[in-house]
Amino acid sequence: MEGNSVHQIKSICVFCGSNPGNNAKFVEAANNLGKVLAKQKIHLVYGGGSLGLMGCVSIATHVGGSQVLGIIPTSLAEGNFVGKIVGEELRVPTMQDRISKMLDNFDAFIALPGGIGTLEEIFQIASWAQLNIHHKPIGLLNVDGFFNKLLSFLDQAGEENFIPHSARQIFIFASTAEEMVDKLEDFVYKPNPVAAQIDWSKGNSSKKRKMDLSLHL
Repeated sequence: MEGNSVHQIKSICVFCGSNPGNNAKFVEAANNLGKVLAKQKIHLVYGGGSLGLMGCVSIATHVGGSQVLGIIPTSLAEGNFVGKIVGEELRVPTMQDRISKMLDNFDAFIALPGGIGTLEEIFQIASWAQLNIHHKPIGLLNVDGFFNKLLSFLDQAGEENFIPHSARQIFIFASTAEEMVDKLEDFVYKPNPVAAQIDWSKGNSSKKRKMDLSLHL
């Protein structure tokens, strides 16, 4: 994803709510995203389960003929807290292992409406992009203006000099799945000049990600 060329998206990780929300447009958008991924033969990676928006997007993708990989901590899978996984299942020991495995298995990221878990995943992936750990585009599917206030917060944080302009550009906003996939494919990674000097090849990936987390405590 480095350089100035358009890249092909073969797999997308979707983060979203395990509840459907109270707006029918959220369910409609999740179903449509799954159909768009299947139509474009893009594989889906998600957090597992069949509940809420997670279930909608995974079922629609699977029914449409694209591969689906659900990555889930063993404790959640065995407790049957999230419903049956659609497609292939990969169990991992912890939540941190899940996010690391997700990062290894997708080319881009899309967030649908969701709650605290979705926000955590958005910002963890974004912080790693800011630190030049990965170069994968991050899309927020702004269904019915759901992320408008988050966008305002990011703008304010930038104005207050807490988020550099380069980091603000990490986020891609779109209102439809079709528009989002196009924008993800057109994405050009532009690292922060300071972060670009960090050599993450020293040590293993788990150590570098633990370092990133410690910086945000």
